[in-house]
Amino acid sequence: MGALDQNHGAGNFPGPEDRISGHASAASRPGRPSPSAASASPVFLVLGGAGFLGRHITTALLRRGCRVIVGSRHPERRRREAPPPDTSLPAAPPDAQRHRVLHLERMLDPADWRDPLADCDGVINCVGILRQRGRETYDRVHHRAPAAIAAACAARGLRLIHISALGLEHPVRSRFLRSKRDGEQALRASGADWHIVRPSLLDGDGGFGARWLRRVARWPLHPLPRGATGRIAALDAGDLGEAIATLALMPAAEAAQRREHDLGGDTARPLADLLAALRARTIATPARVLPLPDLFTRAIAHLCDLLHVTPFSFGHWELLRYDNRPQENRLPILLGRRPTPVGVDPVPRRRPHRATDIATHPCATAAAIDARSPLRACPDPSQPAPPILY
Repeated sequence: MGALDQNHGAGNFPGPEDRISGHASAASRPGRPSPSAASASPVFLVLGGAGFLGRHITTALLRRGCRVIVGSRHPERRRREAPPPDTSLPAAPPDAQRHRVLHLERMLDPADWRDPLADCDGVINCVGILRQRGRETYDRVHHRAPAAIAAACAARGLRLIHISALGLEHPVRSRFLRSKRDGEQALRASGADWHIVRPSLLDGDGGFGARWLRRVARWPLHPLPRGATGRIAALDAGDLGEAIATLALMPAAEAAQRREHDLGGDTARPLADLLAALRARTIATPARVLPLPDLFTRAIAHLCDLLHVTPFSFGHWELLRYDNRPQENRLPILLGRRPTPVGVDPVPRRRPHRATDIATHPCATAAAIDARSPLRACPDPSQPAPPILY
């Protein structure tokens, strides 16, 4: 795990005067209108800003006085579905948050992004699809659209933060994962002020996958693939939003020292232990585990992909076989503190006494090691030992 860096704590972020990346100021960028005194705070386009992670990123940016343009396919519907406003936020100007209709699967040329980026100081892309549908293909959404965004950001001198995934270095066959890897390669070749953020599994209210994991954790029986042996460093979605806001506002010289950021929680657990930790938050009794054969699990994953049900997919099955945790965790560095714990360690189930326990009991003697002997508490050394009853 990375050491804590107290220079990046919450509340210790650059102001508008040294905003974004040290490129040309907003007023001097080509095509960027001069900001008035009322709009001097930086403006970020958050693609997928109405989704699970995007809402946390938007909240973190608003807390720091930024303005946010939420890019979404259905902004009106998302606005109706959005949770109530955060009352802990200070009163924001009317234009602090705007919505814009954007379809990444249709915007595959850098020229398509000229107008959407015209009034922005930075872009955060957290768009991803779990399954393909029509023109929304893995290649378009995870690879070609991010490549076009990166080229447009390079032309305007904007910082681009792209949310990817851990585990792409493994020999995977899932098109979902391979398209994520292709998107990363496109960013590296773009010449933009790019940053790739790879979080582990996210936990938090309102997430599709998080909601399913919490639901399964409450079941009395946990069906788990035998091959799901990889350790998962699950992290809180709110922490990830804060970390991305810190990265978005980081001065150029500091940000240029690291382009790729692997993020995770403090504790890495196999899937079985993660479910037990989520369950222990609300239910004291542990669940029983039902091991599933790997071939059966793979068939279920393909069936879920075919029917578009549950967040379990073939790509996730591949990821579960490997560790999904950072080699060097950048989350504590970006937060300036330890990450929020996900779940609690369950209280171990007390094992019933067995005859073999007597042999290891601190008060056992050769005469007492017998399958019929009851396991008694250790006597007070100052008192005579009680007789052994048969």
